[in-house]
Amino acid sequence: MRAVVYEGFGADPEVREVAEPVASAEGAVIRVEATGLCRSDWHGWMGHDDDITAFPHVPGHELSGVVESVGAAVTGWRPGDRVLVPFICACGRCPQCAAGDQQVCERQTQPGFTHWGSFAERVAIGHADVNLVRLPDGMAFATAASLGCRFATAFRAVAAQGRTRPGEWVAVHGCGGVGLSAVMISAAMGARVVAVDVSPGALELAARFGAAECVRAEPQADPAAGAGARVRELTGGGAHVSLDALGSPVTSAASIESLRRRGRHVQVGLLPGGAALPMGRVIAHELEILGSHGMAAHAYPPMLEMITAGTLRPDLLVTRTIGLGEVPSALKALSGAGGVAGITMIDPRLP
Repeated sequence: MRAVVYEGFGADPEVREVAEPVASAEGAVIRVEATGLCRSDWHGWMGHDDDITAFPHVPGHELSGVVESVGAAVTGWRPGDRVLVPFICACGRCPQCAAGDQQVCERQTQPGFTHWGSFAERVAIGHADVNLVRLPDGMAFATAASLGCRFATAFRAVAAQGRTRPGEWVAVHGCGGVGLSAVMISAAMGARVVAVDVSPGALELAARFGAAECVRAEPQADPAAGAGARVRELTGGGAHVSLDALGSPVTSAASIESLRRRGRHVQVGLLPGGAALPMGRVIAHELEILGSHGMAAHAYPPMLEMITAGTLRPDLLVTRTIGLGEVPSALKALSGAGGVAGITMIDPRLP
């Protein structure tokens, strides 16, 4: 099969023929119909993720497709089923899984990180009965693929971790795929949203998807005197919930600076180099700092119901579709400050 492969961290990725995946006894092989290009894939390629330990490697973790084969122990799925895959694949047996917290499974695997991923025509997924989500009738594969990582991550960050309520102010720092998803979800939940980004194009999309206010941030600006202060001004004292959807020392600190007293900061974007956070403000204002890491397969139904009803429109976030042959250059382009607004989707059937 065709797949995007790289031989080491930072090495040029290329499309080549590789061996077909094989389903484990409890696993399945999925024919990939759509897979998203995510900043987490860039972090993995750059060596920021300790889970990638062997080369050559195939990236890609945000996917939907059709079950092609299943292992002998799989009971809930059969070839031909249309599915999406949460990027955190749980074991189903550890204490966290027993508590329903598969997103922090002790023995989790992640396609594109712990094993070969979805920038390919087919991908193997373990523990299929725990980790596959059935697609609603009529849902496009490109829409479904965005739910494997960014949209579902944003949904849980806003709803479960941020505990967002109607009428509250939510600040979203970084309006890429996760951030725009968080804007749309927060607005659909009745919150008032302030979108913060350096890109006018990203802010235009944020306004389209429900942001009541947009703040143009200055790269490397002082978080306290820049975006944080502007959000506090616009919200009459600060946001109730603020998300760092990008993952940088500046955006993480600015998110905390955006909060009102007893507000809730949710860290969604990865911070491979760490960050110096304004902990004096955290203590003095009794702020909460929360992490958010994907969403378990069993937690998808409420989000899927909102999408089916048209309350949420993740399909509008997909702004570009490319083939496997364009992935190497698109992945490398994520190293720059710019990029394509919205979500880039990959169709492995395209050249």
